[in-house]
Amino acid sequence: MKTLTHIFLTILTMGLLQSCIVSEKPNIDFFRNAKYNSEGVQFASINVPMVLAKSYIKKALREGGESEETVNLVKKASKIKVLTITNGNKEMLNDYAQFLNNNHYEEWASIKHDGDDIEIRVKQDGETIKNMLITVGSGKNEMVFVDIKGSFTANDISKMINSVSDK
Repeated sequence: MKTLTHIFLTILTMGLLQSCIVSEKPNIDFFRNAKYNSEGVQFASINVPMVLAKSYIKKALREGGESEETVNLVKKASKIKVLTITNGNKEMLNDYAQFLNNNHYEEWASIKHDGDDIEIRVKQDGETIKNMLITVGSGKNEMVFVDIKGSFTANDISKMINSVSDK
């Protein structure tokens, strides 16, 4: 019986960690298009397993002295995907921005910092934000996309931003 329990726990652990494996294929549907998989373009994608990550992230934020507003925002996230692209181009980024506009994502912020373009876009259902996309494009043809799914409000994000800017 102990052997059966150990086998079950091992299989369960492997299943949970499977989604955390870094892949060379894009995890955001838009970039699976063959047009963007040209030679030289490299993808690295991670699907963060929230079951494992939430407790670790919350603990790290509390130890790092972050506010409870930031911790509460993490609690409301249900899925996080990270995609990095090396040797991408501006056309790819522009096409993605057009795709997001066509799919009802609102641009909340656009920031230029040290040659990097940072955009924050959200998709809302009434007052509830269901999806937040953070895009960072550098002048060196490198791009990072963070796709956060959850159920939070503009007030949650505002509280978090205010708590960080008070430091």
